[in-house]
Amino acid sequence: MTAQEHHLPVVRTARYYQLGELSARTRRVWFVAHGYGQLAAYFIRHFAPLTDADPELVVIAPEGTSRFYLQGTSGRVGATWMTREDRLTEIHDYVTYLNQLATTILSQAAPDTTVTVLGFSQGAATVSRWLAQTIFRPARLVLWAGAFPPDMEFTVAAHLLQQTPVTLVCGTEDEYVSEAALAQQAELLGSLGAEPVLIRFAGKHTLDAAVLRHLHEAELSCH
Repeated sequence: MTAQEHHLPVVRTARYYQLGELSARTRRVWFVAHGYGQLAAYFIRHFAPLTDADPELVVIAPEGTSRFYLQGTSGRVGATWMTREDRLTEIHDYVTYLNQLATTILSQAAPDTTVTVLGFSQGAATVSRWLAQTIFRPARLVLWAGAFPPDMEFTVAAHLLQQTPVTLVCGTEDEYVSEAALAQQAELLGSLGAEPVLIRFAGKHTLDAAVLRHLHEAELSCH
């Protein structure tokens, strides 16, 4: 007899980290999603100089709900947003989680708050799938060393990208993103109606303080 697969919705407790104080003074919120094997507590530290300099900015770093030991059965722990196993269910679950988080956070900020969504590495596909089903429209989508998911339904993807400015960021020595892959990503986004801005920096598969500062300053200059 073949085993039958079933799914049972359960309550999970998700973890996120925050920089800056949410209040009616908040004018800018950044949702930033980490990459595979990272933890939000360490990922969000890269954004501390921005909130230190801007009291109207709040950065929110959600963490993937699946955690694992990075090597063997002890030691450092990382998190992932999903794997290929039961992937559609995992996508549904993290979209639901991120929508609930956004509702909680944005209800505490000013109504005209500008929202930036940044996804690093695996987090790039994560936030892209989220924004296709989200409750708000961000002012900007930043895909950093990661890809917009090519398997997203064309109509949904085009609707999202034609309304959302997209910035691609990638280090010149990124060991996971080749020049060909980056060009292919820009071509895909263009075919969906986006006009992505490409930012390069001298570095590998990591965030870069100067680029983050540039993105923040560009947002300030627009408002």
